[in-house]
Amino acid sequence: EVRLVESGGGSVHAGGSLRLSCAMLGFTRTTYYMAWFRQAPGEEREGVAAIHRDGYTVYADSVKGRFAISKDNAKMTLFLQMNSLKSEDTAMYYCAATPGHYWRDYAALLSPSAYNYWGQGTQVTVSL
Repeated sequence: EVRLVESGGGSVHAGGSLRLSCAMLGFTRTTYYMAWFRQAPGEEREGVAAIHRDGYTVYADSVKGRFAISKDNAKMTLFLQMNSLKSEDTAMYYCAATPGHYWRDYAALLSPSAYNYWGQGTQVTVSL
């Protein structure tokens, strides 16, 4: 069974960094579109960063310049490097993947509805 398992979350002070990992278990292809989402209590799930199967990346405006999404195909692992963390980054972070989709534009890569597979999430807490 294909599944995603996130790790790397934790508690850090504002200005700190964290590197999240998403293990792609049971995947036999490396051509998936993948993304990171986050959700704070009482709020909607928000697209943070996504990577097109061809390598293009897209980021939410709130994290541009601070976060970087990448994928190691050999290790079948997705990463999210988060720098200069702010308290507003506090949320449960989820890894997501889809084998294919009709993308109207790059912004659609950050739409939760486009993804089929989801991890259980890893908590990121940024304190002041």
